[in-house]
Amino acid sequence: MIFHQAAAVYYTGLIVVAVYFFVMATANILEMKKRSLSPKLKGGPFVSVLIPARNEEDHIERCVNSLRVQDYGDYEILVIDDNSSDSTYDRAREIARKDSRVAVYQGRPLPPDWNGKAFALHQLAAYARGDILLFTDADTVHAPTSVSWAATNLQESGADFISGYVGQVLKTFGERITVPVMFFLTGFVIPMFLNKVIKFGYFSAAVGQYIAVRREVFQKTGGFEAVKNKTSEDIYMARHIKEQGYRTEFLDMADQVRCRMYNGFRAGVQGIGKNIYDFTGKNPWALVFIALLILFFFCLPFPLLVYSLLVRGPLPPQLLTACGLSTLTWLVLFISRKMSWYNAFVWPVMYLSLLCMVFWSFYRTVSGRGFVWKGRVVN
Repeated sequence: MIFHQAAAVYYTGLIVVAVYFFVMATANILEMKKRSLSPKLKGGPFVSVLIPARNEEDHIERCVNSLRVQDYGDYEILVIDDNSSDSTYDRAREIARKDSRVAVYQGRPLPPDWNGKAFALHQLAAYARGDILLFTDADTVHAPTSVSWAATNLQESGADFISGYVGQVLKTFGERITVPVMFFLTGFVIPMFLNKVIKFGYFSAAVGQYIAVRREVFQKTGGFEAVKNKTSEDIYMARHIKEQGYRTEFLDMADQVRCRMYNGFRAGVQGIGKNIYDFTGKNPWALVFIALLILFFFCLPFPLLVYSLLVRGPLPPQLLTACGLSTLTWLVLFISRKMSWYNAFVWPVMYLSLLCMVFWSFYRTVSGRGFVWKGRVVN
């Protein structure tokens, strides 16, 4: 009797969670698209495009060259070589010799109390002349309207800080089951429309592949020095600026920027895993809650469904409905992100991968081993 009651509660919970996620995914997609403005400005506020690069010899030329052909007239491109061990600096310098809008700097040694990327961004901002600071990663490729998009959305929306989802390129199965988990919170957990009405920073989000901020706001809020020891410096920057009373926006920019975030499964696990425990503020109880949520409401439904079919036992309609809604939720997300729709059908493996990353992130942090990222240990 107790087992049946517990099963009834569990199945009801599955339906509630599955419906919530589907509704929230749809609402967040519509919210982002509604608030994302098409690029219109071809000149105006001077924009500094800032690119931190550490061991990016395979990407830096493509990134910078895509930014050299923008249809926006007033901008500069600044690259900082963050103590690379490859030819990143030389390749960037070769481009700078051909284009006076491009400047390349060598980064200073990393101070012990700074995170590597945050320190590189901090140095870049000091060199910038722009009224708008556009931070982007060295492995991104930009459409000709990318800079105009940033200027347009900051100027016409009245926002002080904007970021969002760029178009993700997935080439291997390992990437398909790791990279999409970055959509988890802002895709269908956090109601993004609350960002407009609530000052609490939790409802603000950012992806470091593309962040545009008004220079005045950046300086008044302390810049990256305010989040200098954070692994997830992009998210914490968005939260910090929001909590200082400024307006942040999380938008849809899939048409403006493309990026292959990680090359394979191992890189995906390392790249995303290093941010998970840091995202919770290194709160073990928050991580336990997240792990239990993933296990019982995301990982278990599909194996239970398969088990019911194999043993030809009773098939609870709630189980079938929850799995169907999960598939539909991911399908909507992938289509909205302009990614291959069939990725939606590997969601059970995505959640299992996410659960493994949660435990791995916790272990690497509390053990003191940290995370090795681009030849540098991150704690």
